[in-house]
Amino acid sequence: MTGAADTLARDPAAPAESHLFYQAHGTRPFIDRAEGIWMYGQDGKSYMDAASGAMVCNIGHSNPRVIAAMKEQLDRCTFAYRLQFQSEASEGLAAEIARLMPAGLDKVFFVSGGSEAVETCLKFARQWAIAVGQGSRYKVISRFPSYHGCTLGALAVTGYTPLSAPFDPMMRAMPKITTPRQYLDGRGEDPDAYGRRMADLLEEEILRQGPETVLAFIMEPVGGASTGAVVAPDTYYPRIREICDKYGVLLIYDEVMTGVGRTGRFLAAEHWGITPDLVAMSKGFAAGYAPLGAMIAPGRMVRQVLDAGGFAHGHTYAGNPIACAAGRAVVREIVEQDLSTNAACMGERQMAGLQALMAEFPFVGDVRGKGLLQAMELVADKETLAVLPKELNAASRLVDLAYERGLIIYFRRTRGGAEGDHVMITPPLTITPAEVDEMLDRLRGALRALHKEIAGRY
Repeated sequence: MTGAADTLARDPAAPAESHLFYQAHGTRPFIDRAEGIWMYGQDGKSYMDAASGAMVCNIGHSNPRVIAAMKEQLDRCTFAYRLQFQSEASEGLAAEIARLMPAGLDKVFFVSGGSEAVETCLKFARQWAIAVGQGSRYKVISRFPSYHGCTLGALAVTGYTPLSAPFDPMMRAMPKITTPRQYLDGRGEDPDAYGRRMADLLEEEILRQGPETVLAFIMEPVGGASTGAVVAPDTYYPRIREICDKYGVLLIYDEVMTGVGRTGRFLAAEHWGITPDLVAMSKGFAAGYAPLGAMIAPGRMVRQVLDAGGFAHGHTYAGNPIACAAGRAVVREIVEQDLSTNAACMGERQMAGLQALMAEFPFVGDVRGKGLLQAMELVADKETLAVLPKELNAASRLVDLAYERGLIIYFRRTRGGAEGDHVMITPPLTITPAEVDEMLDRLRGALRALHKEIAGRY
C-alpha cells in the first residue's frame, strides 16, 4: 500500500499521470530554478524568459531584495484580514503607489490579480454612479479586440471571441467599438486623422446607447495579448479623454499588462499625459513573486461610495501582507534601479532587431509596441497583410521552435481570436544589451526553422 509520504518522495520528474490540468493538452519540463531573465528546467536546459512568464516578471526572477522583504514579512505575520487588522506592508505599498500615480489618484484597493482588478473597477464605477444619483448608468463600452480578464464581469468587456462566446448566455455582453489598428485598417491615412477618427467611434457609440446609460469606457493604453502590443496614434488618447468628459463617462485604463514600467513609464498613461478616472494594475505589480493587483481611484469618488453605505465588494486575500511586502519591494526595485528607463532603452534596441527580422523573413508582416511590450505579426502577404492559413498554427509553432532553442515567447491569435498570428516579445525590464542581442539571435534561429517548415504552404 502506498502512503502519502511515499507519494511525496517520488521523483517529480519521473513519468507519471499528472492530476493537474490547465487550458490544453501538453507538457513542459519541470522548473528547477530561475535567476534574472534565465529559467532552468530539471531537464538540464536553460531558457531565456523573453515573455516574462505571461508579461509578469518585470524585475526578473529570484531578486534577492524582494525575497528578503518577503522573508521578513513571513517572520512577522503571514495573514491579516483587512477587516480585523491594518498592516504596515499594505499601508506602505498603498502610499508608495499613490505617490507614483497621476495627481488625484490617491486611493488603492488591493486584489489578487488582473481579472479581479478589472472587476473591481467595474463594480466600483457602478456603485459610484448609484451613490451620486446616476443609477441609470450601467453600460461599459470597451473595444474589439481587447482582453480584460476571464471572470464573467471582465469577460463581458473583453473582445476576444474564443474566450467569451461559450459564456455569452451567462453574462450581459457590453457594447464594443473597434480597436485602432492603423497597420491593418488605416494604411496610408494620416496618423493624426486616423487617431481622431477612431476615437470618434466612442462618441458615436455613446450616442447610440444613450449617454444617460453609459457608465464607463475601458481600454488598454497599449494593446496586450489580444492585439499584439498595438499602439494608437497620439491623437487618439486626448480625444478619448475629451469625449468621456463631455458625456460624464468614466475612463478606465486597464494597465494590468502595461503598468509598473513595462512601456518605459511607470504607467503607460504617462506617455500621453492622460489621467484616467480609474486604473487597474497587476502582473508586473508584484512581478510574479506573489499574487497581487489593485484598483487605484480618486479619493473624492471613494468617499462618495463609502458615505453611501460602503463598497459592496471584496476578496479574502485583499491586502495580504506577504503579497504587499513583495509588491513594495518590487516597486522600489523599479524606481531605484530606474527600470522604466531601461525598458525604454532596451525596447529601442529590441525594436531595431525585430525590424531587421521583419526585413529578413517574408512572413513577418509587422512589428510594434512600446518599451518592452512588443509583438511580431506573422502574415501570408506583406502587402495585403492577409493571414496565414489557420491550420498552420504558425505562431504556436514558432513558440515551440523557440522553446527548443531555449527561448520563451508568447503567442495569440491576432484578429479577435479567430485567425491571424502574433508572438509577444516581452522580456524582464532588467535585460541587458548583450541579452537583447542573444534573444534576437535565438528568435532568428526559430524563424529560420519556421520558414523551412511553412515555405510553399501559403
